[in-house]
Parts: sequence; structure tokens; C-alpha cells
Amino acid sequence: EQIVKIRVNQFFFRKAILASYNNTCCITGIQNPELLIAGHIIPWALDEKNRLNPRNGIAINALHDQAFESGLITITPDYKIKISSELKLLKNQTGISEFFLKYDNLEIHLPDRFLPDKEFLEYHNNERFRR
Repeated sequence: EQIVKIRVNQFFFRKAILASYNNTCCITGIQNPELLIAGHIIPWALDEKNRLNPRNGIAINALHDQAFESGLITITPDYKIKISSELKLLKNQTGISEFFLKYDNLEIHLPDRFLPDKEFLEYHNNERFRR
């Protein structure tokens, strides 16, 4: 029963996030829901009370979601994309400039509603981002 409830809630979280971003990745602008994830700013496991809070979510493609979760990229409280120095050091590797560095300091595509909470973004910047 609990697994079903969690999955139903995750479905509604995903639906709310993707709808608020018009099925658009906040970083790249990709508009294919099959390639998008309703990512959590503060990870699901770390903040039970904000698991389903749409202000703790971003619509993001799978590649950038993995980079966000591992702290290689972040979104600042003023909604700008920051790329870690670790990725910047890899600028000569295939794809790093095209898939990451070109987004550095650009503003994300903002949602129509449920703007990401600045405190959640501060948490990600301070606790998860690998400067």
C-alpha cells in the first residue's frame, strides 16, 4: 500500500512540475516529456516534508539532472546556471562545452507557476554544488 501511494504522489509531482514548465527543460529548452525528469532541488530522501512541494522541483533533462544531483551543476537563487570547476577543467573533452559550459551563467527557463524556492536553491548551492 505504501509503495502505491508513493508512486501515485510521484506521478502527481511530475505532472505538476512538467505542466508548470510547459514540458520544457529549465536548462536546454528541450520540449519532449519523455526526456524530462521532475527533479528535486533538495533530494527526496533528505526532506520528507518537501518531497511533493512543487517549489522543490525543476523540469530537467536526464543528463543535466544527473549533473545537478551529483553537484556538477547548480542553479543559483537568482535562477542562473552555474557549472562546477570540475567540469570546466574538462572543457577539451568531447561534449563538455556543448552540453554544459555553454549554459554557464545563463538564466533557466522559468516556470509559469511554482517558481523554485530560493532557500532550496541556496541549499543546493551550499551543500551539493562542487564548486
